[in-house]
Amino acid sequence: MKELVLKRCKKCNALIKVLEDCKCEDCGIVCCGEPMEEVKANSVDASFERHLPTYEKEEDNIHIKVDHVMEEDHYIEWILVKTEKENREVILKPGDTPEMTVPYEKGALIYAYCNKHGLWKTVVE
Repeated sequence: MKELVLKRCKKCNALIKVLEDCKCEDCGIVCCGEPMEEVKANSVDASFERHLPTYEKEEDNIHIKVDHVMEEDHYIEWILVKTEKENREVILKPGDTPEMTVPYEKGALIYAYCNKHGLWKTVVE
């Protein structure tokens, strides 16, 4: 399955989801006059148990949650589930509960994005 690709601007912190990136040499998406950097999942030195999305299978669905604080200055911004057919996403704000339920699909990729510690990924078994 094709991974989710995110790029972030080093200057203004703009974040974009890339559907198809440029394949030209020395080219790419630019923001604030500089090439944007790709965001890698699970690459920040932070507590895995507080950032990795977890799931439980419930009949034909999975219930996803992230055991993370949801404070004004530190929270999970969104959860996205990527399957072969579609992406499903929930946008979160401080005070929300970082959870969602989607149909079960083995091999689906579950992503959670922390406003301080970046992108985290779990693969559905």
